[in-house]
Amino acid sequence: MRSTPEPRASYKRTQPEQLIEAIHTIAAGEALLALSVTRTVIRHVAGQPPANPGSRSRLDALTPRERDVLALVARGLSNSEIAAELVVEESTIKSHVKRILAKLELRDRVQAVILAYQTGLATAQPPP
Repeated sequence: MRSTPEPRASYKRTQPEQLIEAIHTIAAGEALLALSVTRTVIRHVAGQPPANPGSRSRLDALTPRERDVLALVARGLSNSEIAAELVVEESTIKSHVKRILAKLELRDRVQAVILAYQTGLATAQPPP
């Protein structure tokens, strides 16, 4: 699932490249989710009780880099923000996110965020 920018009064200001990317995302069977919704979910999940230590083993299927990416997804960062933080191409982050979702059998980024908090990979910190 891809986070979209905050909704504006009108989508008339949306860049053509963003619209094309959104169409490709939907055509690939992924969903679009407003960044404000993602951040609300993060705040809600962050307020939940501490993680069950035994659930962390679910992350064993991930490489260390995929864990890093998942932790940044859990902070509410977009693919481009994660790419900038890790100094890699955005396409690399997109590949990491797809592999994370596949390996952990998750439907979308929201489920990934929830799992990151449930396993203790992410902790309660205000989103950026």
